[in-house]
Amino acid sequence: MGHVEAICIAPVGSASMLALTSVEAIVGRGLRGDRYAAGTGFYSQRPTDPGAREVTLIEAEVLEALKVEHGIQLSIDEHRRNLTVRGVRLDELCGQRFAIGDVVVEGVRDCPPCEHLEQLTGKPVLRPLVDRGGLRARIVVGGTIRLGDSISVASTLRTASA
Repeated sequence: MGHVEAICIAPVGSASMLALTSVEAIVGRGLRGDRYAAGTGFYSQRPTDPGAREVTLIEAEVLEALKVEHGIQLSIDEHRRNLTVRGVRLDELCGQRFAIGDVVVEGVRDCPPCEHLEQLTGKPVLRPLVDRGGLRARIVVGGTIRLGDSISVASTLRTASA
């Protein structure tokens, strides 16, 4: 269905994102070493849906469209999402369980851009990324996410933990 093109975490809020080749996904926490798993993210103290900050994803195709349509380039370590994926429509995964390699996550809600992103990048991304800023997901089955891992949705995933 799709695959992981980039993995990034930041140790604390507003810190530069670090590109990785793999990361441990921990149920109920997030990605090992990431600001939200540690509770030190910029928005950590703001309430949200359970698990909505465990993993964030954005489509590589959206980043490419941002460059073509608006002349704005965001590198994999600028957009502030943990996973850059290709070949999958993230909006279709909200409310569904899907596998990233051996890890199973559930799409919790969309991940709209924020003013903090504009402040950190110095780029006018708020309006161009409305309704295509990515997806927030919670970890259902932990494990290791690796570059190149496939992303798939299967009906057995939705019923396996139900």
